[in-house]
Amino acid sequence: MARRSGRAQKVGDQVQRELSSILHRELRDPRVGMITLTGVEVSPDCAHATVFFTCLDAAHVPEATQGLRRAAGFLRTQLAKRIKLYTAPELRFVYDESIERGAHLSQLIDSVTGGQKR
Repeated sequence: MARRSGRAQKVGDQVQRELSSILHRELRDPRVGMITLTGVEVSPDCAHATVFFTCLDAAHVPEATQGLRRAAGFLRTQLAKRIKLYTAPELRFVYDESIERGAHLSQLIDSVTGGQKR
């Protein structure tokens, strides 16, 4: 992962907080109901933001992705009203597989060690 500037990181953190709030309070799309935002990477010029999310149920990922992409314009508009930037970043949504991958690795380790704790 590339090193982000301090400003881009702060903007990313703020975008994540505001989007989480908008998703849970204002967006009425049932496809987007059970997601969690895990991170936001903002380009150095703050024109683009990659928003990482995870779902409670992995089978729900395609429809959640579709719902988020469809709502991207609404989310960007609401975000522009809440944060003070010259232009609100264009939003791109990506499923975050790191939690799923971590759980799988944990299962593999448990199967090798027999689930014993040290």
